[in-house]
This record gives sequence, structure tokens and C-alpha cells, in this order.
Amino acid sequence: MKDIIKPIIVLASICLVVTALLAYVNKITAPIITAAEEKAASDARAEVLKEAKSYKKLELKKLPEGVTEVFEGDNNSGYVFMMTQKGYGGDIKLICGIKNDGTLEAVKTLSHSETSGIGSKVVDNNTGLNQKFAGTKAEDQDKVEAISGATISSTAYKKAVASAFEAYKLVKEAK
Repeated sequence: MKDIIKPIIVLASICLVVTALLAYVNKITAPIITAAEEKAASDARAEVLKEAKSYKKLELKKLPEGVTEVFEGDNNSGYVFMMTQKGYGGDIKLICGIKNDGTLEAVKTLSHSETSGIGSKVVDNNTGLNQKFAGTKAEDQDKVEAISGATISSTAYKKAVASAFEAYKLVKEAK
């Protein structure tokens, strides 16, 4: 009986110590990680809506599918939309800035897990669909051509941008 109980007690003690250490490390790093994420989000907002100096988060109900957050830029500059869409390899997280006149200023990919080479061409911030969408309005978005070979990723990206334009329309109607 002692041969069975002793290893169980040792193993349980090791698990308890490791769990306590992980909880301690998490307690120390959680605020640092949160601050870094907030800074990255703030920097991304500044990239997609350059005229604004500060942003106010809007609490809206019934946002279009995929739109997770909406921010209003100061100086009557426009709005920033955070979006998530399901791509081929997983979720694609985007941020989109739409000026007050309805012109999309910029779209930026925040994170993705698309296939390297094909699907990643769609979400690449230097050569992807974001370059094609810059300067478009809601009525022009159908003219943006998908990247061949990456139909699912392109469709997800285009759907996210369409959701941003739809959310923009809802925000403007609410004002």
C-alpha cells in the first residue's frame, strides 16, 4: 500500500507547485500582455484612420456579422471597425478605417492562420487585398478582384470589408 500512496503524494505535490508557479507568472505577465495588446490596437487604429488623434469606442447593438468593435475618430474623421471572419485556415482578424465621407482609407490584417503561400497572399499587408480596397466606397467593393487560387480566403476578406461598410451605414444612420 505504501508503494502506491507515496508516488501519488509526490506527483500531486509536484503538480501543486507547478500550478502555483504558473498562476504566479500569469499574475505578473497578464497586465504586461494586456498593455501590449492595447498599444498594438491603438497603433493599428492610427494606421487605418490617420486623421484622427483619438478614438472613442462606440457601444452599438446588432452589429453586422464579423464586426466585433467600432471606434469613432475625433475631428469628425471617420470610424474604425475591428472584424473577424472565418478564412480557409482559421480566423482572419482585420481592422478597417472608413472616412466620414464613406471612403475606405485602409484595411490591415492583424492576425491570420491562412495557408502559407496561397491564402497568405490575400492577407499580406504589403501585397494583399488591402491594397486593392484602399480608396474604395461601398458601391465599388464588388469591383475588387479576388486573388486567384485563394477563393475561400479572398471571399472571407471581402466579406469582412462588406461587413465594415454595412456597420458604417448603421453608425451613420444612428447619428
